[in-house]
Amino acid sequence: MRILSCKFITIFVVATSINFPVTAQSWSDIAKGALNQVTKQATGDSGTSSGMLGLSTEDITAGLKEALRIGSGKVVDQVGRADGYLGDPAIHIPLPETLRTVHQTLNKFGFGAMTKDVETRVNRAAEKAAPEARDVFWNSIQAMTLDDAKRILDGPKNAATAYFQRTMSAPLTERFTPIVENSLAQVGAIQAFDTMISQYKSVPFVPDVKTDLTAYTVSKALEGLFHYMAEEEAAIRADPAARTTDLLKKVFASR
Repeated sequence: MRILSCKFITIFVVATSINFPVTAQSWSDIAKGALNQVTKQATGDSGTSSGMLGLSTEDITAGLKEALRIGSGKVVDQVGRADGYLGDPAIHIPLPETLRTVHQTLNKFGFGAMTKDVETRVNRAAEKAAPEARDVFWNSIQAMTLDDAKRILDGPKNAATAYFQRTMSAPLTERFTPIVENSLAQVGAIQAFDTMISQYKSVPFVPDVKTDLTAYTVSKALEGLFHYMAEEEAAIRADPAARTTDLLKKVFASR
């Protein structure tokens, strides 16, 4: 079973390395063709799979992990820069639903800018926390097994992202929570939030509102990370030869 699992890593690399018209064959079709060749080799049939790339299992596994490491690093750099969340409509963090009433109420009295200020600071806190994800991504990639790689191959186009979500959500939440809490304080979000709620409560007969700003920011920050990890995974699958390190050229650039 371990030998066959190793072969699936080969399939992944071969399947993503072959230059083919998108309209002619799907990625899974190419993978199935590679699987047939590997199966022949495993059963003693003569085939060409062993010489397709001339790489060891260690090279192939390292190449897959490096592709994911570089992809995740690009995502962290993207969302962790200034306006990585705030200026990106795809992952911009809006006010929690529980604060929409607060915004509508304050807006009527000319204080809508207060809620917008809180929203801006929440996004800034997410940007400050994002670099902490780099080590967690790397640890998850290092822990990836050959069976994990097989499931990524057999799964949908976002299978690697789903793997990250499954293995990283809990440790990322744990790691992000104190960082976000501190970041919210540093960027003034907590003070702005308290001021906003105080102004809101000064309006007669308004309903009470409660929200956990830290938990909300952590959750939305992770959504943004995984959103772009899915896009980066699609790029890895579609054009692995675009990666620029020596190992990735060795593993992925053979066409």
